[in-house]
Amino acid sequence: MINEKCCAPVPSLTDRSLLTNADADEITLLFKVLANDTRLRILHYLTLEPDKSVGEIAAALEMKVQAISNQLQKLVDQKIIKASRHGNFIHYEIIDDCTSILLERAWCLAEDTGKLNKTGVAQENA
Repeated sequence: MINEKCCAPVPSLTDRSLLTNADADEITLLFKVLANDTRLRILHYLTLEPDKSVGEIAAALEMKVQAISNQLQKLVDQKIIKASRHGNFIHYEIIDDCTSILLERAWCLAEDTGKLNKTGVAQENA
């Protein structure tokens, strides 16, 4: 069962055994799903504005509905977001707060490594 909107208490990274090959493979697959600019923007938008329709997400990201719909399906398939019917519309929502925490940590790392400045704007490559 998926833990709705809760990053379940887990041991700290330093208290865990070394990753097995199988566990590392699963985490790699998760990062591959997240390693897409549109999917990251969708997740950020759903963090800011939970429970939105594909049309609302597409409008906010200034993209075509079909392009957003394709990416949403990949996130649903990986159990990162869920879809629920609201009348004639399907709305999408992040399942677990760990997703937003991971995005926040990735943003922090991008800033700390100089990929983004502290305002979140991409740095010019010199």
